[in-house]
Amino acid sequence: MSASSPSPQERPRKPLVQRLAEHFMVLALAGMVVAVFVNVVLRYVFSTSIVSYEEISRLLFVWLVAVGTIVAAFEGKHLGFDMLTSRLKGRSRKLLFWATQALVAGGMLLLLKGSWEQVIAGMDSYSTVLGYPLALGAAATLVLAVGLLVGVVVDLRRGEPLPHGSDAETSVE
Repeated sequence: MSASSPSPQERPRKPLVQRLAEHFMVLALAGMVVAVFVNVVLRYVFSTSIVSYEEISRLLFVWLVAVGTIVAAFEGKHLGFDMLTSRLKGRSRKLLFWATQALVAGGMLLLLKGSWEQVIAGMDSYSTVLGYPLALGAAATLVLAVGLLVGVVVDLRRGEPLPHGSDAETSVE
C-alpha cells in the first residue's frame, strides 16, 4: 500500500445516503446484467426472449444514470472544464464560481420543472409490457434535478467546489 492512500480505517465514513445510493447502483447494474444476459442466451440458444426484461433493464439504466450522476457530483468526479478558473485568484475566481453555480442552479430548475411535467403526464401513460406508469422513468430526472440542486447548495455553503476527482467526502448537514 502506498503512503499517499489512507488505509480503510483512516478514511472518513461516507454518509448513509451516499452508501445507500452506491448500493442501489450496484443492485441496478447487477439487475441489468442479469436481464440482458438472460435475454441474450434465450435469443441465441432458444430463439425466444423475455420481453419484460428489456423494459426492466431500460428503467434500471435510467435510474442508474440519475443516481450515479448525483453521487459523482457530490464526490467532485463529474466532468469539469477549469482551464479559466484554475488560472484565476481571489475575487474574480469567487465571482466566477458564484456565476457558475447560478447557471447550474438555473439549469437544474428548468430540468426540475420539465421533469415534474413529465411525471404528471406519465401518471396516465403506462409501459407497453409491464404496465408500470411511465412517470416512474421520468421521476429519475426529477430526483436528479433535486440532487444536483442540493449539490449546488452544498458547494455554495462550502464556498468552492470540490476539486475534480478528489477523494474528499462530503456530507449534507
